[in-house]
Amino acid sequence: MTKLPSPSVAVSLAVAVISVVFSIADALGSGATLAVTHSGAVCGVVASRPTQSIVCHRRSQNVDVLPNVSYSSISGGRTTLCGLRTGGDSLFCWGNLLSENATAVTESRRVYFNTTVVLENLAVGDHHICATVASNGTVKCWRYDHSFRLPSGSDRFASISSGSGFSCGILKENSRVRCWGSGSSPSRIENRFGNMSMTSIFAGGSHVCGVNTTGFLVCEGNNDSGQLNTPIGSEAFEYSQLSLGANHSCAIRASNNTVVCWGGGGRFSVNDTNGVSFELIVSSLDFTCGLTTANFSVVCWGPGWSNITNNSSSSSSFSVVPLPEILPGPCVSSTCNCSTYPLSQKLCSGKGNICKPCLPQISSPPPTPQQPLPPSPSISPPSSSSPSGALTRGLLAFAIVGSVGAFAGICTVVYCLWTGVCFGHKKIHNSVQPTITREASSNGGGGGTSNNSPPSRSSTIRRQGSRIMRRQRSGTSSKHADRAEEFSFAELAAATINFSPENKLGAGSFGVVYRGKLTDGREVAIKRSETAQLARKYQEKESAFESELSFLSRLHHKHLVRLVGFCEEKEERLLVYEYMKNGALYDHLHDKNNVEKRSSVLNSWKIRIKIALDAARGIEYLHNYAVPPIIHRDIKSSNILLDANWTAKVSDFGLSLMGPESGRDYRPTKAAGTVGYIDPEYYGLNVLTAKSDVYGLGVVLLELLTGKRAIFKNGEDGGTPISVVDFAVPAIMAGELAKVLDQRVGPPELNEGEAVELVAYTAMHCVNLEGKERPTMTDIVANLERALSLCDDSHGSISSGVISIVSE
Repeated sequence: MTKLPSPSVAVSLAVAVISVVFSIADALGSGATLAVTHSGAVCGVVASRPTQSIVCHRRSQNVDVLPNVSYSSISGGRTTLCGLRTGGDSLFCWGNLLSENATAVTESRRVYFNTTVVLENLAVGDHHICATVASNGTVKCWRYDHSFRLPSGSDRFASISSGSGFSCGILKENSRVRCWGSGSSPSRIENRFGNMSMTSIFAGGSHVCGVNTTGFLVCEGNNDSGQLNTPIGSEAFEYSQLSLGANHSCAIRASNNTVVCWGGGGRFSVNDTNGVSFELIVSSLDFTCGLTTANFSVVCWGPGWSNITNNSSSSSSFSVVPLPEILPGPCVSSTCNCSTYPLSQKLCSGKGNICKPCLPQISSPPPTPQQPLPPSPSISPPSSSSPSGALTRGLLAFAIVGSVGAFAGICTVVYCLWTGVCFGHKKIHNSVQPTITREASSNGGGGGTSNNSPPSRSSTIRRQGSRIMRRQRSGTSSKHADRAEEFSFAELAAATINFSPENKLGAGSFGVVYRGKLTDGREVAIKRSETAQLARKYQEKESAFESELSFLSRLHHKHLVRLVGFCEEKEERLLVYEYMKNGALYDHLHDKNNVEKRSSVLNSWKIRIKIALDAARGIEYLHNYAVPPIIHRDIKSSNILLDANWTAKVSDFGLSLMGPESGRDYRPTKAAGTVGYIDPEYYGLNVLTAKSDVYGLGVVLLELLTGKRAIFKNGEDGGTPISVVDFAVPAIMAGELAKVLDQRVGPPELNEGEAVELVAYTAMHCVNLEGKERPTMTDIVANLERALSLCDDSHGSISSGVISIVSE
């Protein structure tokens, strides 16, 4: 591994990503602004005070904890509460929370103090205390016995959480789980997670749960009370945070911030929590508490809470804890990456902001369609942000769109008068031909790879630093700007026999796609926007329509689906594309009927590499030759279509954006894409670059190699959803590529084997965790050209006469 440039063995997120994607939450022992101890103390960092001090409720009374000191996070153990001072230079702990002192808790012990080496990620277990060093992610622990084994000093952690006698964390290097502590439980739990990469981790009494990088809940450890039995039918990225006790688990739904609990004999599923929105939740061994969104009050429930409140008549004893307003997150002086709580200034007393987590819009993996599928959907679930936060973003979006709309309106009037459209002439959507830099050709070479060991970076990724090396290998552009004709709705209705179900092909980014035949005999694919949608959905579809029309009307390349025309009549929005006879790549790789056809044209390594090269050339055109450059944002196998000659073309520009200026990143209002394909750096940090498309293409390359979906259930892993990245990359790195290759294609021949290896190592670099470590599209095209040329040297051949495999 040391020879490789930090290849991603998983779709993993670094500490900065985790800190913004998932709300700060508490398990049995993880730092937050709310904490509980097993002995029944409920503590929180108080809002709307000059200092963010701690107040605890126990024995029916509230007590202040060092009221003149501000804290960023607190965590509770058996009888101990610990607090990390704002800035991370001091760690205080209190062990007398059950004392009879009624007015204050003054007996504190400063466990740690260092103004130059500050701490973060506080996690208190039964008795032990751990935290990470902010600068490098190493772990420090206190109050552990001689049998407590610490992690390696070389381990660097993005986050940690503590259970009963053990702790677990997520490694920065590869997002895998590493556990430490007493007995065999830590290693057993760690082994159960194996090579799976995680975005969050939460420890309970003797079990651990988290959200993996494909967005699904995963729980490992003791299951005596069903605490590992996650909710049936859970969808990707359905839950934003978790909280674990001794024998139960709870999670907050990302869509509406409500709570669901499982395990513990069903005693933690309380009707009183139905419909209640929570900012964060914390758990003791036998009860759970949550901070409500409505007024930042604390409520608790569970059998243990019944014992504390002496309410034997109810197994849940759901009740409000008489604490003041509690902060939903730490007050920070820096600018938030995404958005702030609307009441931040009040809650922080004018001393900082409370950052809301970045929860991007992620579309679901494409369904298995019945027919060949032109551009597929990218439907995004609702954000879990509060209504006021959504309103703020909505007003901002409205202002931006309004400004753009006003400018567009002026331009429309000028255009109307200039073209004569206002006087009854048929409207034509003019396209602007992007400037193409035509440079001298240069044959790219990726270099062959050895079967014995993974190649070095220089031999697999050709770095071409000069624009002269960006030769005209991406296909030709038309010399003159094409025109996207405007059709009448009646014309398109007639072409599809009134949009009959028999002509339905599938769904696209903003509507349903139909096969049609125009009056001049041309076969086309017509995408019709769904009508009768809610206003928000209509605006999203309108945006997708305008995006595709804007981009495709000026993009002309043999590996991009061509736009024939469009229709705008009243509320009807339709786009007309060239018809792609052989449908989507996704169908041929994953559709059940095609999977069973072992004689499929795509069951050839040569044609698969040719399709990969076609798609790469299309994306390279977007990145390097379109002016301004374009980032697709939704590269996936269902958006790569195949024409009658099996030429691959990139489709569906409903999510595309113009790229940033050279050397700069781009921060759109919210992330978008498809689960399994979205760049983890973009998903977590909301920073969009051309390397985000590279990541998506890397996943497609792995699909072509393995025949697996971007996210699939691995039978050997008990049916747990796993990404194709987690499945394939470890095998590629170990030199065991043959174990994961699609068996339908058969073993590659000698030269094909070298070509397939080159594609595999290219894909591995494409899905690297850090965008800066991924190759450019120019590098990828060069490697795929080399791979295809190796196939041309092979003794094998493609039998179908209609397939063109000539490398441009």
